[in-house]
Amino acid sequence: MPADVRELRPKPAADTEKITINLGYVDLGHVDLMVQEGFYSNRTDFIRTAIRNQLERHADVVKQSTARKSLELGLRNYSRADLEEARRTGEMLHINVLGLASIAQDVTADLARATIGSVSVLGALHASPAVKAALADRIR
Repeated sequence: MPADVRELRPKPAADTEKITINLGYVDLGHVDLMVQEGFYSNRTDFIRTAIRNQLERHADVVKQSTARKSLELGLRNYSRADLEEARRTGEMLHINVLGLASIAQDVTADLARATIGSVSVLGALHASPAVKAALADRIR
């Protein structure tokens, strides 16, 4: 981007997921006041900061729950090769992720159904519509 051109609204990062929330008018007014007074650059900045503060406040509980539930943290990609290896060895995968679980776009519905026993994702699951449909009864 040329130095004299300013991006007004940055493109969302690929590692984010858009969510929608409903707030009461009074709470929304408080958020707008904090933005207007310069404490936050916009509503999103306020909400992101509030969420991060709450996650930090409850970090110990989250850590204990993650260990207890055997969750993988962060980004976990499942490639076609991963699933073909599982099929070759007769292994059923149980996907338990806190963050983003991604099943490669070249994975067929049949391969997913043959190799994935269960899917539990706290965050987001990225997979083709066909794979999601094939695993619908296994997604919690």
